[in-house]
Amino acid sequence: MSTTGELSAGAEESAVRTGERSEGRRPGAKEPEESRVEGERPEGERADEQRAGELPEKRVTWAELYFDLIFVFAITQVSGLLHHHHDLLGIVQALVVFVPVYWCWVGTTVQANIRDVDTPRDRLGILAVGFTGLVMALAVPGAYGNRGVLLGAGYWAARVVLLLLLARIPGVWRGPYGVGVLVSGPLLVAGGLLPEGPRVLLWGLAALCDLAGPVVFRNKLAKVAYHPSHMPERFALFLLVALGESIVGIGASAAAVRLDAAELVAVTAAFTISAGLWWQYFVFAADAMRHAVTVADSRRDMVRRVFQYGHLALAAAVIAVAVGIGETVADPRRALGAGSVGLLYGGCGLYLLTFGYTRWMMFRSVATTRIVAAAVVLALAPAMVRWPALAALVALAVVLVTLNVVEHVLVARAAAAEAVGERGAEPGAEPAAEGAAERARKPSGEAVGDPVVGGPV
Repeated sequence: MSTTGELSAGAEESAVRTGERSEGRRPGAKEPEESRVEGERPEGERADEQRAGELPEKRVTWAELYFDLIFVFAITQVSGLLHHHHDLLGIVQALVVFVPVYWCWVGTTVQANIRDVDTPRDRLGILAVGFTGLVMALAVPGAYGNRGVLLGAGYWAARVVLLLLLARIPGVWRGPYGVGVLVSGPLLVAGGLLPEGPRVLLWGLAALCDLAGPVVFRNKLAKVAYHPSHMPERFALFLLVALGESIVGIGASAAAVRLDAAELVAVTAAFTISAGLWWQYFVFAADAMRHAVTVADSRRDMVRRVFQYGHLALAAAVIAVAVGIGETVADPRRALGAGSVGLLYGGCGLYLLTFGYTRWMMFRSVATTRIVAAAVVLALAPAMVRWPALAALVALAVVLVTLNVVEHVLVARAAAAEAVGERGAEPGAEPAAEGAAERARKPSGEAVGDPVVGGPV
């Protein structure tokens, strides 16, 4: 499936020549040599200019927001698939189905990031991909039954549409877009014709082909220029869609029961968990990720590692937590099975650990607070199998609230230290604390240093 950076070097050159990339020159810079197009400059040089604010801000279009509504339904369908199968095989099956759904969304996002899609042609293209996403979502409940071919056909059609939208760019098929049309799409259709076991294997291979695309074609993607404001916004919106599934899990379960005191406490704890997950991303991490991709020497690598790979794990973790929440709110008095605890606590642990990965990719720093919190969550999981569901919810809510309070205190202390450093820099004031100037150069939530950077992300 399309990934962040799905144009080949030839495609990028064509995009520059046809005006499909809005990249200007730094004021006062010399004209490039006649034999060199602007997209052929070294990536580090382009990054310097882009950090200086050369690229205009690119906002999400209404067509993209409408497109996201289809994936609200698609995520609900994936959650439903996971709801019926809690064992390891069920998790693998749900993940194998989720990857093409997610990659379909990523491919459209990348195409919208590197092009001006606010045109009739591209709006229609986005709507066409949206329709194929709807077909895929309808096929998810029966993906391992009689709708396997429908899922593969919907995905293959999405890849064909995306390739056609870029058909005027020479050599675009020699990259991840082409992999989707020539490799992973046919594999998904072929897998739909096979029994359940071989189907999972073939679909897993298709998913690996898509995931490997940005790495395999890394050199060809080196000249793609990403808009740093658009990409973080799009992936944050996708995670918000996934978080919405936790609200659905709470509401759908609670609406079907009598709502006595225990169930109201369960709803409160479940909502606290959902809000805690939201807080960890949107209060601390979102701005840090935007900052990181803006100043990165290689936006291609930052987008690939932090957004397309990192957010796949974040979204999958949130979906797992949402399904686990639905299981606990439905009957808070009964003890949870290993499968439900694995989804609730394992999903939360994966979510927190993924921030450890993204922080390392962005700042080469260890996300100590979140890694410690993840270790606590995973250590509590075995005991939760024997406890009532209500206790499992409350315990997890307490861990997340505690984590957010600790990080808030650390960020506040860092801000105070920065203020002291700024006062120390004034004439006649005492010298600033060592490192304050470095912290001052970081965005809000980034001036924390170890153990917290960006909250930590």
